[in-house]
Amino acid sequence: MPEKDRADLWVRWGRGETISDIARAIKRLPGSVFTVLKGSGGYVPPPRRRRPGTLTAAEREEISRGLAEGVSMRAIAGRLGRPASTVSREIARNKGRRKYRAVDAEDRAWRRAQRPKVCLLACRPLLRGFVADMLGEDWSPEQIAGHLAKHYEPSSGMRVSHETIYKSLFVQARGVLAKDLQKHLRSGRPIRRNVHNTTSGQWRSQITDAVSIRHRPAEVADRAVPGHWEGDLLLGRGTTQIATVVERTTRFTVLVALGERDMHTVAHRLSQQMIQLPRQLRRSLTWDRGMELARHKIVTDRTGLDVYFADPASPWQRGTNENTNRLLRQYFPKGTRLDHITQAQLDLVAERLDTRPRKTLDFDTPADRIAAVAH
Repeated sequence: MPEKDRADLWVRWGRGETISDIARAIKRLPGSVFTVLKGSGGYVPPPRRRRPGTLTAAEREEISRGLAEGVSMRAIAGRLGRPASTVSREIARNKGRRKYRAVDAEDRAWRRAQRPKVCLLACRPLLRGFVADMLGEDWSPEQIAGHLAKHYEPSSGMRVSHETIYKSLFVQARGVLAKDLQKHLRSGRPIRRNVHNTTSGQWRSQITDAVSIRHRPAEVADRAVPGHWEGDLLLGRGTTQIATVVERTTRFTVLVALGERDMHTVAHRLSQQMIQLPRQLRRSLTWDRGMELARHKIVTDRTGLDVYFADPASPWQRGTNENTNRLLRQYFPKGTRLDHITQAQLDLVAERLDTRPRKTLDFDTPADRIAAVAH
């Protein structure tokens, strides 16, 4: 992620924006945003600052140019208005005259300047052991800190703030508390949430004009009328995926190749495949709460499908699609990369699935059932 986007990410996270909001603002996948946040446990890193008098990136570029021209170190120092010893040390600590590169030297300078302080729990083993034991007993960091403050004097070395405990848990680079202790936290969060980050009364995904499954017509529930579909993504290795859509009445399945998971790609590719179905089979589509279908209005405009969104953490509301995805794992086991699979290959897999007899259809095939409806 470019440094500019990363800086914007931290500013927005510090203001309390959600991961979904940030992803839309910087035009990145929510997973990419989460990866950056997780690297520091959700804590906003302090801004990087140069110590007065240190060489700048522009000065390192000038040193690199001077070396390429074969200019002496004293001459380069004269151009910069710096002592020759400063230039000499800079070149020596960054691979010498022949291999000196300004960008690499700049990166190394920032890394050398970090010098992180050892955290409190790292240098107090007795306190660290007590904190780890109590976390294992499902005490919260605040309960641990409060207990210590009540029973130990400030000079005892047995006091710690709850925020220090959280940092030692979430910032694993500290190497102080075992990662397994996170599972004892009642929130179950993988990173520390910003105090301003709240979505009470709102959908986490913030999908504009999303219609809840609770407003779906009653005819959808009894499966009497065909043309109502359920959909979601089937995830592969890395950030690869395909879209799976299944008709509730006939169990007929449509698979969609996706190069990317962004909302524009999903809406475009899904529309391309669904528009090929007869008009009477394009009534509604119920989707998971994922942001990949945030452009649901495009799908409705192009296909006529009314789009509804399931409740959070309620996979049973799309049970037909969930069951179909389990069947598809026969062809696409977990850990399979899905980015190289073409639409033609997916159509063949869908055909195999749609021409298999189903017990729930009295051993008719989905293809037979949908053909009868279409004609």
